[in-house]
Amino acid sequence: MENEPHHPPREEYAVMYRVEDSHWWYRGMESITRRVIERRYSRGDHLLILDAGCGTGAAMGYLSDYGTVVGIDYSAEALRFCRVHKRERLGQASVMHLPCHDEVFDLVASFDVICQFGVTDDELALSEFARVLVPGGWLVLRVPGAKWLRGWHDTAADVEKRYDLHELERRLCAAGLQPEHISHANMFLFPIAAAKRLSERIVPPQPGSDLTLGMGPFNGLLSAVLSLEAPLIAWHRLPFGLTVVALARKPGA
Repeated sequence: MENEPHHPPREEYAVMYRVEDSHWWYRGMESITRRVIERRYSRGDHLLILDAGCGTGAAMGYLSDYGTVVGIDYSAEALRFCRVHKRERLGQASVMHLPCHDEVFDLVASFDVICQFGVTDDELALSEFARVLVPGGWLVLRVPGAKWLRGWHDTAADVEKRYDLHELERRLCAAGLQPEHISHANMFLFPIAAAKRLSERIVPPQPGSDLTLGMGPFNGLLSAVLSLEAPLIAWHRLPFGLTVVALARKPGA
């Protein structure tokens, strides 16, 4: 397709689909995301939710506990895996040009999307999230942090940008959103992640993203450690971590 934006290679979507129900990263981030959402909403609420950049559909599963979920992604390959997951409400579009009416969704979720090479204007994407939110609606956002820890995973997953807290806060405000809570995440495991990323400067590159690295018997332990951060992140600002999580509100009723 002419002028098609970058997005992760097809094999990376296959990896995501294969591991997203069991990998420690997905399980831990689900726990964290739920606790952040539940600052404002409860399971069983009848929200209309947009998963902006839904990938292979992992988050659409647990977001459905809070209402009806619509998934949008630019990649036809990602949407193909969503359909295998039996996700039904899907659309193909860029997060910079959402095919949605103004003020439709109660909640917009976007996880590790505005950081992608294909999102050439992250502020435009955030403005689109604000546009489609109802007044008083909420955005829950996750992006990579720790700029100095860029590594092979970023290349394999097509990640261009990493963010610090203040930078993300400024971008949210510029898009017309009011940040309520921003925190680092993946703090407890940060020393391990930092050691791995720094070692990449002297060892041969791995063939794919970090999702291709099997943790074997340590998978459950890593998931439990990451999940321990959920109640902390929901109400406190962790001082450092490999990820940044934000909750922001569209002004209004």
